[in-house]
Amino acid sequence: MVYKFLIISDEVEDFKRVIRIDSDATFKELHDVILDSVGYTKDQMTSFFICEDDWEKQTEVTLMDMGLESDEDIWLMDSTPLSELVEDEGQRLMFTFDYLTDRSFFMELREIEFGEDLDQAECIKSVGDAPAQTIDFEEIEKKIAAQSTFDDLDADFYGSDEYDISELDEESFGSYDPSEY
Repeated sequence: MVYKFLIISDEVEDFKRVIRIDSDATFKELHDVILDSVGYTKDQMTSFFICEDDWEKQTEVTLMDMGLESDEDIWLMDSTPLSELVEDEGQRLMFTFDYLTDRSFFMELREIEFGEDLDQAECIKSVGDAPAQTIDFEEIEKKIAAQSTFDDLDADFYGSDEYDISELDEESFGSYDPSEY
């Protein structure tokens, strides 16, 4: 099976990526194709989160074992196939690419192509520029000094208050025609 993921950002309005990847590929392979598609380096700590329909984070798949004692299972990107945690069209994930400021891409499994295999993951659609991979802390300090409250900084610096996560819904993208991708 081949999975087709739509990826958007709440920071950049016209940003979109569509990734095709084999269902037996690992989360690490998905990680790599996403970073390659946006031009990010691979030297930052990242995680995937399997989410509920309302984007509530559930299961985390990490780049490396952080050595934290927990009763929960630890899912590592390089040893976890996508098909182990991703099963249904419409399933949502978050890809956190900047841990310090909790910045993420929002992902949805848009299509499952049955009876197909894919040797290498590919970005088949790339629209818009990705947000900066990391935020310059000097820039944050300047904004904090210039702002009267952190709430003002959050609304001004991290994107519009008018962003609506439901933009992943079908109506927001128009009708979905798999042949476009």
